[in-house]
Amino acid sequence: MATRARAARTYGGRSADDRRAERRTRLLAAGRRAWGESGLTGVTVRGVCALAGLTDRYFYESFANREALVLAVAERLRDEMLATMVQGGLAAADGVEAKLRGGLSALLNAVANDPHARRIVASDPTDVPGLSQLRREMLTMITALVIELAPEWLPKPLDEHQLRLAALFSVGGVNQLIESWLDGSLVLDADQLAADCARLCMTALRQV
Repeated sequence: MATRARAARTYGGRSADDRRAERRTRLLAAGRRAWGESGLTGVTVRGVCALAGLTDRYFYESFANREALVLAVAERLRDEMLATMVQGGLAAADGVEAKLRGGLSALLNAVANDPHARRIVASDPTDVPGLSQLRREMLTMITALVIELAPEWLPKPLDEHQLRLAALFSVGGVNQLIESWLDGSLVLDADQLAADCARLCMTALRQV
């Protein structure tokens, strides 16, 4: 009995957990492709399964429904973009504004050079329950990071209330500029937008 159970768990030298993880990865890749090529309306259970070469059974093994897949795709892209921004900042020249510019430039160029990522980032978050919350959480996280690091950037300390106002203003303003860039109403290359965002952020924080 134990031998049969082990055989059921292992096939072709791979465990059941490994095969399940591989199927989930394929579904995520297919969901990202469908979203990037056809927008959110193009993300359907049947369509994603066809792209992944899997049946509905395996879809529901990993995701409760279409919305769960959409959120998982968005979360994975968010993590990739944040990692890209951090790496860009670390690789930039010394100086707070330079590092902020480097991080934003890496992020914006990654989006500009990946049509699928650009379409996903530019999607209306109200189309799927949970996407708006995910976006708010990301902005809140970035605001908290600004509040944590800003005292090192400023020539004089700010009280907690003023620092929070400045951080919210800066993050919200950058987010609006990026949204305008994504929808085409702001025409700038990624590096110039990054430089402008970094300069305006630092100006706002210093002026407070």
